[in-house]
Amino acid sequence: MKDKNLIKKLTTLSMLCAIAYVAVFLSRMLPPLVLFLQYDPKDVIITLGGFIFGPLSSLIISFIVSLVEAVTVSDTGPIGLLMNVISTCTFACTAAVIYKKKRTLSGAVIGLVAGCLFMTAAMMLWNYAITPFYMNIPREEVKALLIPAFLPFNLIKGGLNTAFTLLLYKPVVTALRKAKLIGPAKNESGAKKLPSIAIAVVSILLIASLIAVVFILKK
Repeated sequence: MKDKNLIKKLTTLSMLCAIAYVAVFLSRMLPPLVLFLQYDPKDVIITLGGFIFGPLSSLIISFIVSLVEAVTVSDTGPIGLLMNVISTCTFACTAAVIYKKKRTLSGAVIGLVAGCLFMTAAMMLWNYAITPFYMNIPREEVKALLIPAFLPFNLIKGGLNTAFTLLLYKPVVTALRKAKLIGPAKNESGAKKLPSIAIAVVSILLIASLIAVVFILKK
């Protein structure tokens, strides 16, 4: 029985890795959100994996997808790999840790918001530390970009990740349960306190609002 469950888990994790990589590939067709910074939706898939299997799964998926990305479609090398893993894990693992302790809708929201803020703070720090070497520009130029570029980009990215995760979590979990790849719900009674349609409406409104902010910033 344990071997069968392990095979199902590995199958699901492999599937999530593949979907996350496809998301990376497709995201390269999108225009930058802020200056040269481009939104990458793979964090949503990685966070879903963390919500389903725990934060360690988010870490594993993040590393595998970032490594494959680094050797296939990315031209940023080891630095890009490092920044990818840091960005994804600070968001997805933070959200998954909190959700694991509080498996309710409010726990998911708190985890996602905390992940968004933690990721933003971490990327501000790491961009300040690493970008001068990566882009071969003075640190003062990077410092000048922190507030007008890196801060809004990471907040918008985190907000989109939050909205898409809330929008997709229940359909993805339902599909996986129908495919018998994961077991029945455990201690998720909080998810019943708010109708699915309400979660979808709030998520879509948040996505639309953030897209509007992007257009305002571009102008």
